[in-house]
Amino acid sequence: MTFFRPSKARRMPALALLACGALAGLCARATALAAETRPAPLAVDVTNASEAESCAEKDNVTVTFASPRLRRFRIEAVHPAYIGAVTGDGESREPDWTDCDIAHGEETAAPTERRITFYESPFLWVTGYEFSDYWRRRDVPVRIGDRVEHNLTMVQLWIFVHGKAEQVLVFYPTDGIWRIHPLPPAHLPWSAYGSSFFVGPVQMKERPVVEIKEVGFDPASKSFRLTFADGGHGEVKVTDVDESHITLDVAFDQAIENEPFAALRSMYVTEFNADVARIALQRPEARSWLEEPIMNFHGAKATKAWMGRLVPSRHNISAPDLVFSGFTSGEAAP
Repeated sequence: MTFFRPSKARRMPALALLACGALAGLCARATALAAETRPAPLAVDVTNASEAESCAEKDNVTVTFASPRLRRFRIEAVHPAYIGAVTGDGESREPDWTDCDIAHGEETAAPTERRITFYESPFLWVTGYEFSDYWRRRDVPVRIGDRVEHNLTMVQLWIFVHGKAEQVLVFYPTDGIWRIHPLPPAHLPWSAYGSSFFVGPVQMKERPVVEIKEVGFDPASKSFRLTFADGGHGEVKVTDVDESHITLDVAFDQAIENEPFAALRSMYVTEFNADVARIALQRPEARSWLEEPIMNFHGAKATKAWMGRLVPSRHNISAPDLVFSGFTSGEAAP
C-alpha cells in the first residue's frame, strides 16, 4: 500500500546524502527554491477552555485553534517520549470510573450495536458501528463509492501490515470527533487511543461538536470528504503511517471565520492520570518554545502546538501525543 512507510530506523538515507554530496550546488538551489515557494507559517489563536475534573472518563480538556484565514494544516500523532519504557503489561482497555458520577454498568440498560464492513481490500478496511447508547444520535450518511450507510456512530480505518490488521483511525460522524494513533512500536502488541480532536467549524452544544451533513471516503487516496452543515467542505487525508507516527493533512474549501477550525479534546485529572498533561507551542518571532502544564495554559498565538505527556500515566499509558502544525492560508499543501 502506498501510504505505509517503514519506521525511520528501517529507512536508508545514505544514498540521498551521497546524491546531495555529489550535487551540492543543485541541492542548495533546490532547497532555496523550495523555501521561496513554501507558504509562510500562519500564526493561529490557541485558546484553552479546560476545566478541573476528578473523573477520568470525562473529557475536561478543550484547546481550540482559530484563524479567519486558515485553509490548510496538519495533525500528527506520535508515540510519547517514554514509549520505549512501556511494557504493555497491565495496561487496561476498561474505563476508570473512580470518582465519577456517571451512570454505568448495571445502572444502565444494555446497549445494542450494529457492525458492518463498509469497504475491504487486501490492505485496507473500513468498518462501521451503530451504538444505541452514544450521547448524540444523528443520521450522517457515509459514502464509499456507490455504497451509502446511514446512522453510523463510528467509522474505523484499518490497515494490514506486518501480517496483521491494525486499527489506526476512528471517526464519529454524529459529533465530528476523531482519534488516531501510529502503528504500535515493535516491542508492543498494540497501543491505545487517547486524546481526540475536531476538524471543521467547532460549536458548543452541550459539549463541542462539528455539525457534519455528509461524509465521503475515497480508498485510493485515503481521504475523507466532509460536507459541513453550513455548506462548506473539508478534506482529511491520511498521508503517512508507520511505527512512529500517523499524519493527517486537512484542507478547507474556504476559511472558517467565526468559529474555531479545530479543537483538541482530552482528559486531565493529575499528572499521573491524564491523556494530556502538558502543552508546548512555537510562537511567531519567539526563539524558544512556550512550555506549560496544560491546566495552567491560557492562550497564545502559535505556528505549531504539541500536546501530550512527559511522564507515564496510569490512564492510556501508550496513547500518543498530538501535534498541530503546517497552518497556511493558501492553496499549497502544508
